[in-house]
Amino acid sequence: MKIELKKKSTCAPESYFEKHCKTGNPCSSNQELFLKAQKIHRKSVRLLRAIIILAFLTLWESAAYLGWIDDFIFSSPSRLVLCFFNLTQDGVIWQHIRITLLETVVSFLLVVGITVLASILLWSKKSISETVEPYLVILNSLPKSALAPLLIVWLGANYRTIIVTGMSVAIFGSILSLYQGFLGVDPDRIRLIETLGGNRRHVLTKVVLPANIPNLLSIMKVDVGLCLVGVVIGEFISSRCGLGYMIIYGSQVFKLDWVILGIVILCIIAMGLYEILVMMEKWYRKKIC
Repeated sequence: MKIELKKKSTCAPESYFEKHCKTGNPCSSNQELFLKAQKIHRKSVRLLRAIIILAFLTLWESAAYLGWIDDFIFSSPSRLVLCFFNLTQDGVIWQHIRITLLETVVSFLLVVGITVLASILLWSKKSISETVEPYLVILNSLPKSALAPLLIVWLGANYRTIIVTGMSVAIFGSILSLYQGFLGVDPDRIRLIETLGGNRRHVLTKVVLPANIPNLLSIMKVDVGLCLVGVVIGEFISSRCGLGYMIIYGSQVFKLDWVILGIVILCIIAMGLYEILVMMEKWYRKKIC
């Protein structure tokens, strides 16, 4: 049995201006001014962000140069650039970045896959969801840093332990969030499928999953940062490479430039991964619109 439903657009309805501009009709001067103002606003926001970063870096460098802060403890932008250049000479920094990035991506993909499968299972079997949901809430509330030493004892000090640690930070909350999204689907649309003779599989594939793709993308944007946090926690405890190891080793031998450089690189990685997911979300919204 094949059931086709007209997709309900998640986009806002087109305004009179958008409809007429798409068909090539002339736009009024007020509408053109509105579009121009929106473009100027977006550019001003980007410019303001850049100014804030530049002002912070300038103040940091000036404070270190003038002796307001101890550059051995707080470092400075110039010292970080020099430290990064020195670490690139033997390729050590690239190895640390590659390991941390790989572990984060693997744990993130596993979290997304398990989240979708587990949420489908909980939605399909009400008896399972009623039994398991309290345990998911408890596991999600546990401090994951406390689980890391146990995972090392159970799984050993290897990459697998770090990946599992990264997963443990994000997976329980993402399952609960996506499952609640499944439960929040419009019951009228589900009732329509059932009225037409559809079964649970049709409801899942035609209504529940399509309606929750925006929700899944939002969850993924949160999970990618949580997986990175979990990976760094694992590297603090059981790794001999990676940015987490570089940070903890630098603090032990008082190479504080390594510590701050590692934190800066982690921020850049988190921002890059987040922007990739934002681009995916924008592409999906354009596609369904």
